[in-house]
Amino acid sequence: MSATRGGELPLHRLDVPLPHLLPFAIGTFDSIGPLSRAGFPHRHAFYEIVLVTGGSGAHVLDLAHWPLDPPHLCVITPGQVHHWEDAEDLTGHVMLFNEDFLLGHPEDAAALDLLAARPWLRPDDGRDGIAALFQEMEREYRDLREGYAGVLRAYLHILVVRALRACEPGPGSSPVPPGRAVELAAAFTRLIASPDGTGLSVADCAKRLGVTSGHLHARVKEATGQTPGGLIRRRRTLEAKRLLARTDLTIGQVARGAGFADPAYFCRFFRRETGLTPGDYRAGIATGPTASGSGGIHHDPRIRSIAAAESGTVA
Repeated sequence: MSATRGGELPLHRLDVPLPHLLPFAIGTFDSIGPLSRAGFPHRHAFYEIVLVTGGSGAHVLDLAHWPLDPPHLCVITPGQVHHWEDAEDLTGHVMLFNEDFLLGHPEDAAALDLLAARPWLRPDDGRDGIAALFQEMEREYRDLREGYAGVLRAYLHILVVRALRACEPGPGSSPVPPGRAVELAAAFTRLIASPDGTGLSVADCAKRLGVTSGHLHARVKEATGQTPGGLIRRRRTLEAKRLLARTDLTIGQVARGAGFADPAYFCRFFRRETGLTPGDYRAGIATGPTASGSGGIHHDPRIRSIAAAESGTVA
């Protein structure tokens, strides 16, 4: 494990070993490794979904202290700071994936931001079936049968939808007002994920939502921990990745599809956000990961992993 520089928080990168040639990993706290229950504050360059089924202690997410009283479902998005405090006998499931894994359902990125703003969720497996979904996904990941990548993406989409349902009050329960910040953030994320949301600026979104840009910035940051501008950049980057990976469009056409009028500016934007040119990203999709398990596009090339070489995945 390498030390961080300049007193910055450790930033963990998902580095998936062969033969799982996906920007994705799933397992138990034990199988993922000791960093899945790291007791020191750190950030991720990837998403993590945790289903805690047993144990004591607390989970600290963006300075908020959440005592463990399983079962819990928690979503941690890229850039959030978290750690486990005095955790003992921690059991459950851990799922890790990069944004590239959301290319089939880009709307899930907005949903995950909302879920990350609402820890803890307490799933009812008799109604939500979330624990069963984790088990099915672990089986697919282990067996590596033909078409497993598509099955895992479909299961992840179902998991996100069911987790959102778990936020809703059950029959006969009293509705819990989500608060203006969460409501506005939900409306904002739906707007930028909509077909006509491509290319909207923060000011455009604020006008459509009937608020000032400053108010939108404050409420979205309060609800999601991220700025509206940052979420728009992530949405545009994900859409560009989808078009580069799934279509034969020219770079100029991809730029327009991702909301950029100027292809040259789009290329600079994409390289700043991903560390790759659009052409290099498309070429990486075509060639896939290298035999070393650290090439291709399954990690952010700007970030050096702090995990020990043998650990493979970190959380």
